[in-house]
Amino acid sequence: MKERKLLWVLLVMLTALFLAACTANEDAGEAPENTDTTEEGNGEDGEAAEETPDLDGKTLYINNGQEPTSFNPSVGFDQLSWDPLNNLMEGLTRLDENSEAAEGVAESWDISEDGLTYTFHIREDANWSNGDPVVAEDFVFAWKHMLDPETASAAAFLAYYIEGGEEYNSGEGSADDVNVTAIDDKTLEVVLIQPTGFFLDLLTNPAFFPINHQVAEETPDWYAEADTFVANGPFMLDSWEHDSEMIFAKNPEYWDADAVNLDYVHFSMVNNTNSQYQMFQTGELDTASIPPEMSDELIDGDNVFIGESGGLEFYRFNLTEEPFQNKKIRQAISYAINRDDIAEYVVKQGVEPAYGFVSPGFTAPDGKDFREENGDLLSFDPELAQELLEEGMQEEGYDELPPIVLTYSTSDVNQAVAETMQNMLSENLGVDVTLENQEWNVFAEAQQNLELQFSRSSFLNDYADPVNFLESFITDSYMNRTGFSSEEYDELIEKGKSETDEEQRYEYLYEAERILAEEMIAMPIRYYNVVVLEADGVEGILRHPVGYFDLKYADKTE
Repeated sequence: MKERKLLWVLLVMLTALFLAACTANEDAGEAPENTDTTEEGNGEDGEAAEETPDLDGKTLYINNGQEPTSFNPSVGFDQLSWDPLNNLMEGLTRLDENSEAAEGVAESWDISEDGLTYTFHIREDANWSNGDPVVAEDFVFAWKHMLDPETASAAAFLAYYIEGGEEYNSGEGSADDVNVTAIDDKTLEVVLIQPTGFFLDLLTNPAFFPINHQVAEETPDWYAEADTFVANGPFMLDSWEHDSEMIFAKNPEYWDADAVNLDYVHFSMVNNTNSQYQMFQTGELDTASIPPEMSDELIDGDNVFIGESGGLEFYRFNLTEEPFQNKKIRQAISYAINRDDIAEYVVKQGVEPAYGFVSPGFTAPDGKDFREENGDLLSFDPELAQELLEEGMQEEGYDELPPIVLTYSTSDVNQAVAETMQNMLSENLGVDVTLENQEWNVFAEAQQNLELQFSRSSFLNDYADPVNFLESFITDSYMNRTGFSSEEYDELIEKGKSETDEEQRYEYLYEAERILAEEMIAMPIRYYNVVVLEADGVEGILRHPVGYFDLKYADKTE
C-alpha cells in the first residue's frame, strides 16, 4: 500500500514539473502576504532576466521573486515588500543577531510601572537619506496613516494594541484618539490599552516604520519611485526598474553606516526556482533557493543555509459555501491528507509536516515549546475520514457530495501540492476535486471576498508570539477569510492578548488552537523553513525565524 502511494506521489511531481515547463512563459506567480517567498524567489514565471549589471563597489546579487506590492510600509503587507523595506528603513527597534528586539532608531526607552506607557528616545544622529532628521512626528504620522480607514491597511490590526488605534481604524474614533504623541522632536510617547510583553518585538515589523512626514505631505506617492523614495535604514533606493530589478546603495545618512559592509544590493525579480538556480550557477545571483526536484542532491551541500521560519502553509475552507458548512465534512478532508508524504516527497527541502497551527519555535513560560506542549491536534486517518464524510453527508441530506474546487495561486510548488492533495482525496476518500489556479492579485481578492470554496493560504508570523497566527481567525479579521465566527474563540484570543499571567495566557492560547482544530475551518499542511544556497564569500545575512531578512551586516569577500 505504501509503495503504491509513493508511486502516485512521484507521478504527481513529474506531472507538475512538466506543466511548469510548458507554462514557463506565462505571466504568473505568487506574491502573497505572509508566505515563504524569500529574497531567493519562489513560484513560476520563467521569463529570462535582464543581463546583470556590473556595479562599482562591493555588490550582493539576490532575488526578490517579483515586484514588491508597495513600498508604503502601511500597504505592502507581504514579504515581497517587507523584506526589501527592512533594509531600506528602520523602526524604533530592530532585530539583532540573536533575533531579539534591540535598539534601532530609538537609542533607549522607558516603560511605566503599569506596562502601559512607552517613552522612546530617538537618536540625535538618525537621519533620512535626504538629510532630514528622523523625528517623533514621523512615527506619529506613519502610525496614524496605517490606522486611517482611508488607507485600508491590511496591517492596521497590528496597531490595535495602541490606545485608540482600533477605534480610529474601525471608524468609531478619530486620529486624535490614537495615543501616540511627539513630546518633542526626539521623544515619542505611546500608550497601550493593556500590558503587552512583546510590544518591542512588534515594533520591529515594517508596518511600524516611520514615514518622513514632510516628504509625504509634499509628495503623497513618495514610495512609488526611486527618485522620490526616502530611506532611514542601512540602504537607500538607488534605482527601480519596475518588474525587473532594484538597486540599493549604502545609505551614508544611516546612523550606523560604519557597520554596513556592502556598497550595493542588486535585486532581480525572477519568479521561477529553476531560473534563479541557473543564475546562481552562472554567478548572476549570490543566493538562491533550491528547486524541489534537486533537493535530495543539493540540500546537504556545504554552501546551504538551513534555518527555522515561523510560519504555516494551510488550506482554508469557506464555511459559507456547500459542503463546507458541515464540520464533519471539513474534518473528513483533513483526515484524508497524508502530510508526511507531502513534506517528504513533494515540498522536500527538509520541511516538517504540520499537525497543529502554531509553528514550532515559541517558548512557553514552562520552558517547553508551544507546539510540543499542545501536541498533535490532527492526524492521517483514512478510515475515520470515511466515517466522518458519511455522517456529514447524512446530516446535510446529501446523496452525493456537491462539487469541490480547490484553488491556489500559481507556482510550481503550489501546483505540485494541490495535485497531490487531489489524488489523496480521490484515493483515501473517494472525493473528486477540481483544481483551479489563479494569478496572485485575482486570487487574493477572491479569497478575501469569500469567493473561493477551498483555497491555499500561507502565514509568516508578524511578531514573535503565538497569538499572532491565532488572532487571524477572530470574527471580522482581515485574515479570517473563512466565514468562521465564534464568541468563545474571540474571547480566548482577547484573553490571550491581555492576560498578564504568562502561564494563564498560554493556557488561553492552547485552548484557542484546540478549537481551531476541532472546527477545522483551516487545514494545516506543513511548517516553513528557510533553505538557501549561498555563494562562497557571502556572509552575515540575518534570516530571522520570525521577521524579515537583514542585510545590514552582510558582506561579500572576493
